[in-house]
Amino acid sequence: MKARLNLATNAMQTHRKFLAASGLTGAIAGIVFLALGWHVYSVRKAEENIRAQQDQIRQEMLGLQGQRRELEQFFARPENSKLHDRSSFLNTLIDQQSMNWTQMFMDLERIVPQGVRMLDVEPKHEKGHVLVRFQIGAVSDEAKVKFVRALEDSHVFANVRENSERTVEANTPGPDRLLVDLTVEYVKS
Repeated sequence: MKARLNLATNAMQTHRKFLAASGLTGAIAGIVFLALGWHVYSVRKAEENIRAQQDQIRQEMLGLQGQRRELEQFFARPENSKLHDRSSFLNTLIDQQSMNWTQMFMDLERIVPQGVRMLDVEPKHEKGHVLVRFQIGAVSDEAKVKFVRALEDSHVFANVRENSERTVEANTPGPDRLLVDLTVEYVKS
């Protein structure tokens, strides 16, 4: 018969649980490491495509800047700058001729209240807009306010600004008691 005796001073301890837990932790850490490595690889691959696109765009920009310099030098020549000035002048004339005066006066006729009369109308083309300076005479402050409100409510006039207002002396002939200078943007329909 055999008897098992443990002659050790301390009982034998098994580290099986520790080894199993550390092995499982190592395996999970390895999987996470592989996943992060794959993610880094795919991000670098995507950035490589973006860097290639950026380089291509940079090359295109350099080419376009070279073309721009050539065009600026071409247009800076005296004979070409004269042509540019002449075309600007002709475009301004065409813009001025294209304003429909009849339509503007028909629009004004619809909104001018009684007690207000037009003394001066001066259109001016500025940055693609038609600015019209009106000088009006009004029999009263109430008539002037009605006219300004009618301009503001109109769909063909915008940005009404009052430049000046002057009261006419009582002994001056004529019905006007106020002279008002306005600037309005005429929106062509």
